[in-house]
Amino acid sequence: MKTPQSFSPVVCVVGFHHARGPEIESWFGTEDGVDPAADNDWSYLPFMALSDGAHASTEDFSYFTLRRQATSSSPPTSVFGISCTRQMDANDLFTRPADVTRSTVQKAVVAIADSPQSFAHLREKLSMVTGAWFAQRDFTDVDILKKFQESLVLGLQDREDDRDQYLGLSLRELIHEFKYQTLVLFKCCLLQPKGLEDCADPEFDSYEKNLVAPASLRTSERNSLLSYMGLPLQLFGKGALFGPYTPLQQLDVLADYGTKSYIVGSTNSLLLQQKDRYSDILINLDETTISITSSSLRSALTLSAADRRWIDFLSQTVADTWDEANPSRPRTMGYMGSEEFIRLQFEEYILALLSSIKYHIYLTSSPIPSPLPTIEGDPISDFGTDWIHAWRQTSSFTLFNTHTDSHLFDIVEPRHPTAGNLSFEDIQRRLALQIQTLHLDDRLATSKEVLNRHLASGQKKVSTAFTNLWADIEALREAQQRKRLEAAAARSELSPTGSFAQLPPHTASDNAHPTPPASVTSARRGVSGLDTTAAQASVAAAGQKAGAYLSSWGSWAAEKKKGWGRMGSSNDLRGAAAGREKEKEKEAERCWDAGSSPTKGRKEAIGGDGIGRLDA
Repeated sequence: MKTPQSFSPVVCVVGFHHARGPEIESWFGTEDGVDPAADNDWSYLPFMALSDGAHASTEDFSYFTLRRQATSSSPPTSVFGISCTRQMDANDLFTRPADVTRSTVQKAVVAIADSPQSFAHLREKLSMVTGAWFAQRDFTDVDILKKFQESLVLGLQDREDDRDQYLGLSLRELIHEFKYQTLVLFKCCLLQPKGLEDCADPEFDSYEKNLVAPASLRTSERNSLLSYMGLPLQLFGKGALFGPYTPLQQLDVLADYGTKSYIVGSTNSLLLQQKDRYSDILINLDETTISITSSSLRSALTLSAADRRWIDFLSQTVADTWDEANPSRPRTMGYMGSEEFIRLQFEEYILALLSSIKYHIYLTSSPIPSPLPTIEGDPISDFGTDWIHAWRQTSSFTLFNTHTDSHLFDIVEPRHPTAGNLSFEDIQRRLALQIQTLHLDDRLATSKEVLNRHLASGQKKVSTAFTNLWADIEALREAQQRKRLEAAAARSELSPTGSFAQLPPHTASDNAHPTPPASVTSARRGVSGLDTTAAQASVAAAGQKAGAYLSSWGSWAAEKKKGWGRMGSSNDLRGAAAGREKEKEKEAERCWDAGSSPTKGRKEAIGGDGIGRLDA
């Protein structure tokens, strides 16, 4: 049942006015004439409900915290809100109000309660109610919103059954997205003096004022054990602020001197441009990146080998059981990798941490400490010495240390769940995670297939090119052999007996010996004999070419002879040259009369068909 100090859930509608901007239009669950926004100074509520950029999506949700003022029966406290924003074309409305001048109508249905534990279920209900209200296409009909508020009062009165309170808060998806940085975020939250009960205003500190150290322990009951170990830790205390969505209008609260720390969310890029001013650590959900701007915080959040081994084990377990169709549960439908498995792993980690730090205090503060026989050395080194030092400076640690027993290590063993130095298995596990993260297996498989295909194609092309080249070489060699055979046959037919003196020395020597050259011999072995008809035709053609050449050469010499005659003795040098030319002509005539061609020796010397350039 509802206690006198509890807050009854309320519902309101926030609309966007073209002239005044976001504003509250109506309340449900309040008395007539009562405006909770005015009574509690919720001036930022319309801006929290209609977040920046909500118009860019069909449906958008926003979470925020509000400060509830003190009443005659209750002190000031925090309340929690969730809004569902939708929009539709103004022309689709059955009844269009006069103040609707824009082409689209944008409204948010907001639910406010004193506890966020049931917000996972509340979000699903809020989405269906808002969608049904917009589907009516008549915003004056609000019966569905009234019934929704009444159901919240009935549903939130009994909170004993919390079996599904984590619905929508998937640790599997968080670890799958951020991998080892999930533990960085967890330890970062512990370093900040922040808490969930007193989070709407930095002045709130009721958790510390009302906290009482447990006087007994029942080890058979989990809740009794957690309470005796000092859990839950206070994360948001005096001077801390928690705002899941914080509009720009609330930035002055962040910059206030009394605000020592905060965890806030925003969709406005202006905060990204001023991240050095407003943040020590920035988590970009769009790019899944974490940027630590504070050097001291970066050093404290460096994970030890044992920490990295522990979170890598969780990451690997989630990766092995990941199901794209249903990320919230393992593909194997088993316990390993489930939400309950991950939560128990974090519970074991935090209990070991608290026990280890109590053991460290005992070892360093006792005059004659008696170390545990099963624990070697100081276990806090496995949790990170710099982080332990930074956490001991926070109000969260002070509250834990003063309200818990000094010998917690007698209840829970003070040992890191994965204690030990860096090993080869740790390196293998990290490499396996990196390969899975970068999808190297798929990329390498595709690249290997493409490479094999190109290698096969290239091998075929190279083989074809070598085959064609070898065929061309063989064809050229056969053609040269045929030419040598034809030239040898022509020389044997044209050379008369006793003309050895007119041939070059090597030709005369070759003709003097009956053994032909090796190439000619091998060629002759390949054929049965020479074709004499072809040889005669070749000789005749060569003779005709030689005669035409000599005729043209004789005509040229005659013309030169006439020119030299006209010149006379005009120049001794020219006369001498003319004399030499005449002697050459006479020598040529004598050779011709003797029955031998002046080019015969040259033809045989060059080993061709006798047609070539004759030097004067």
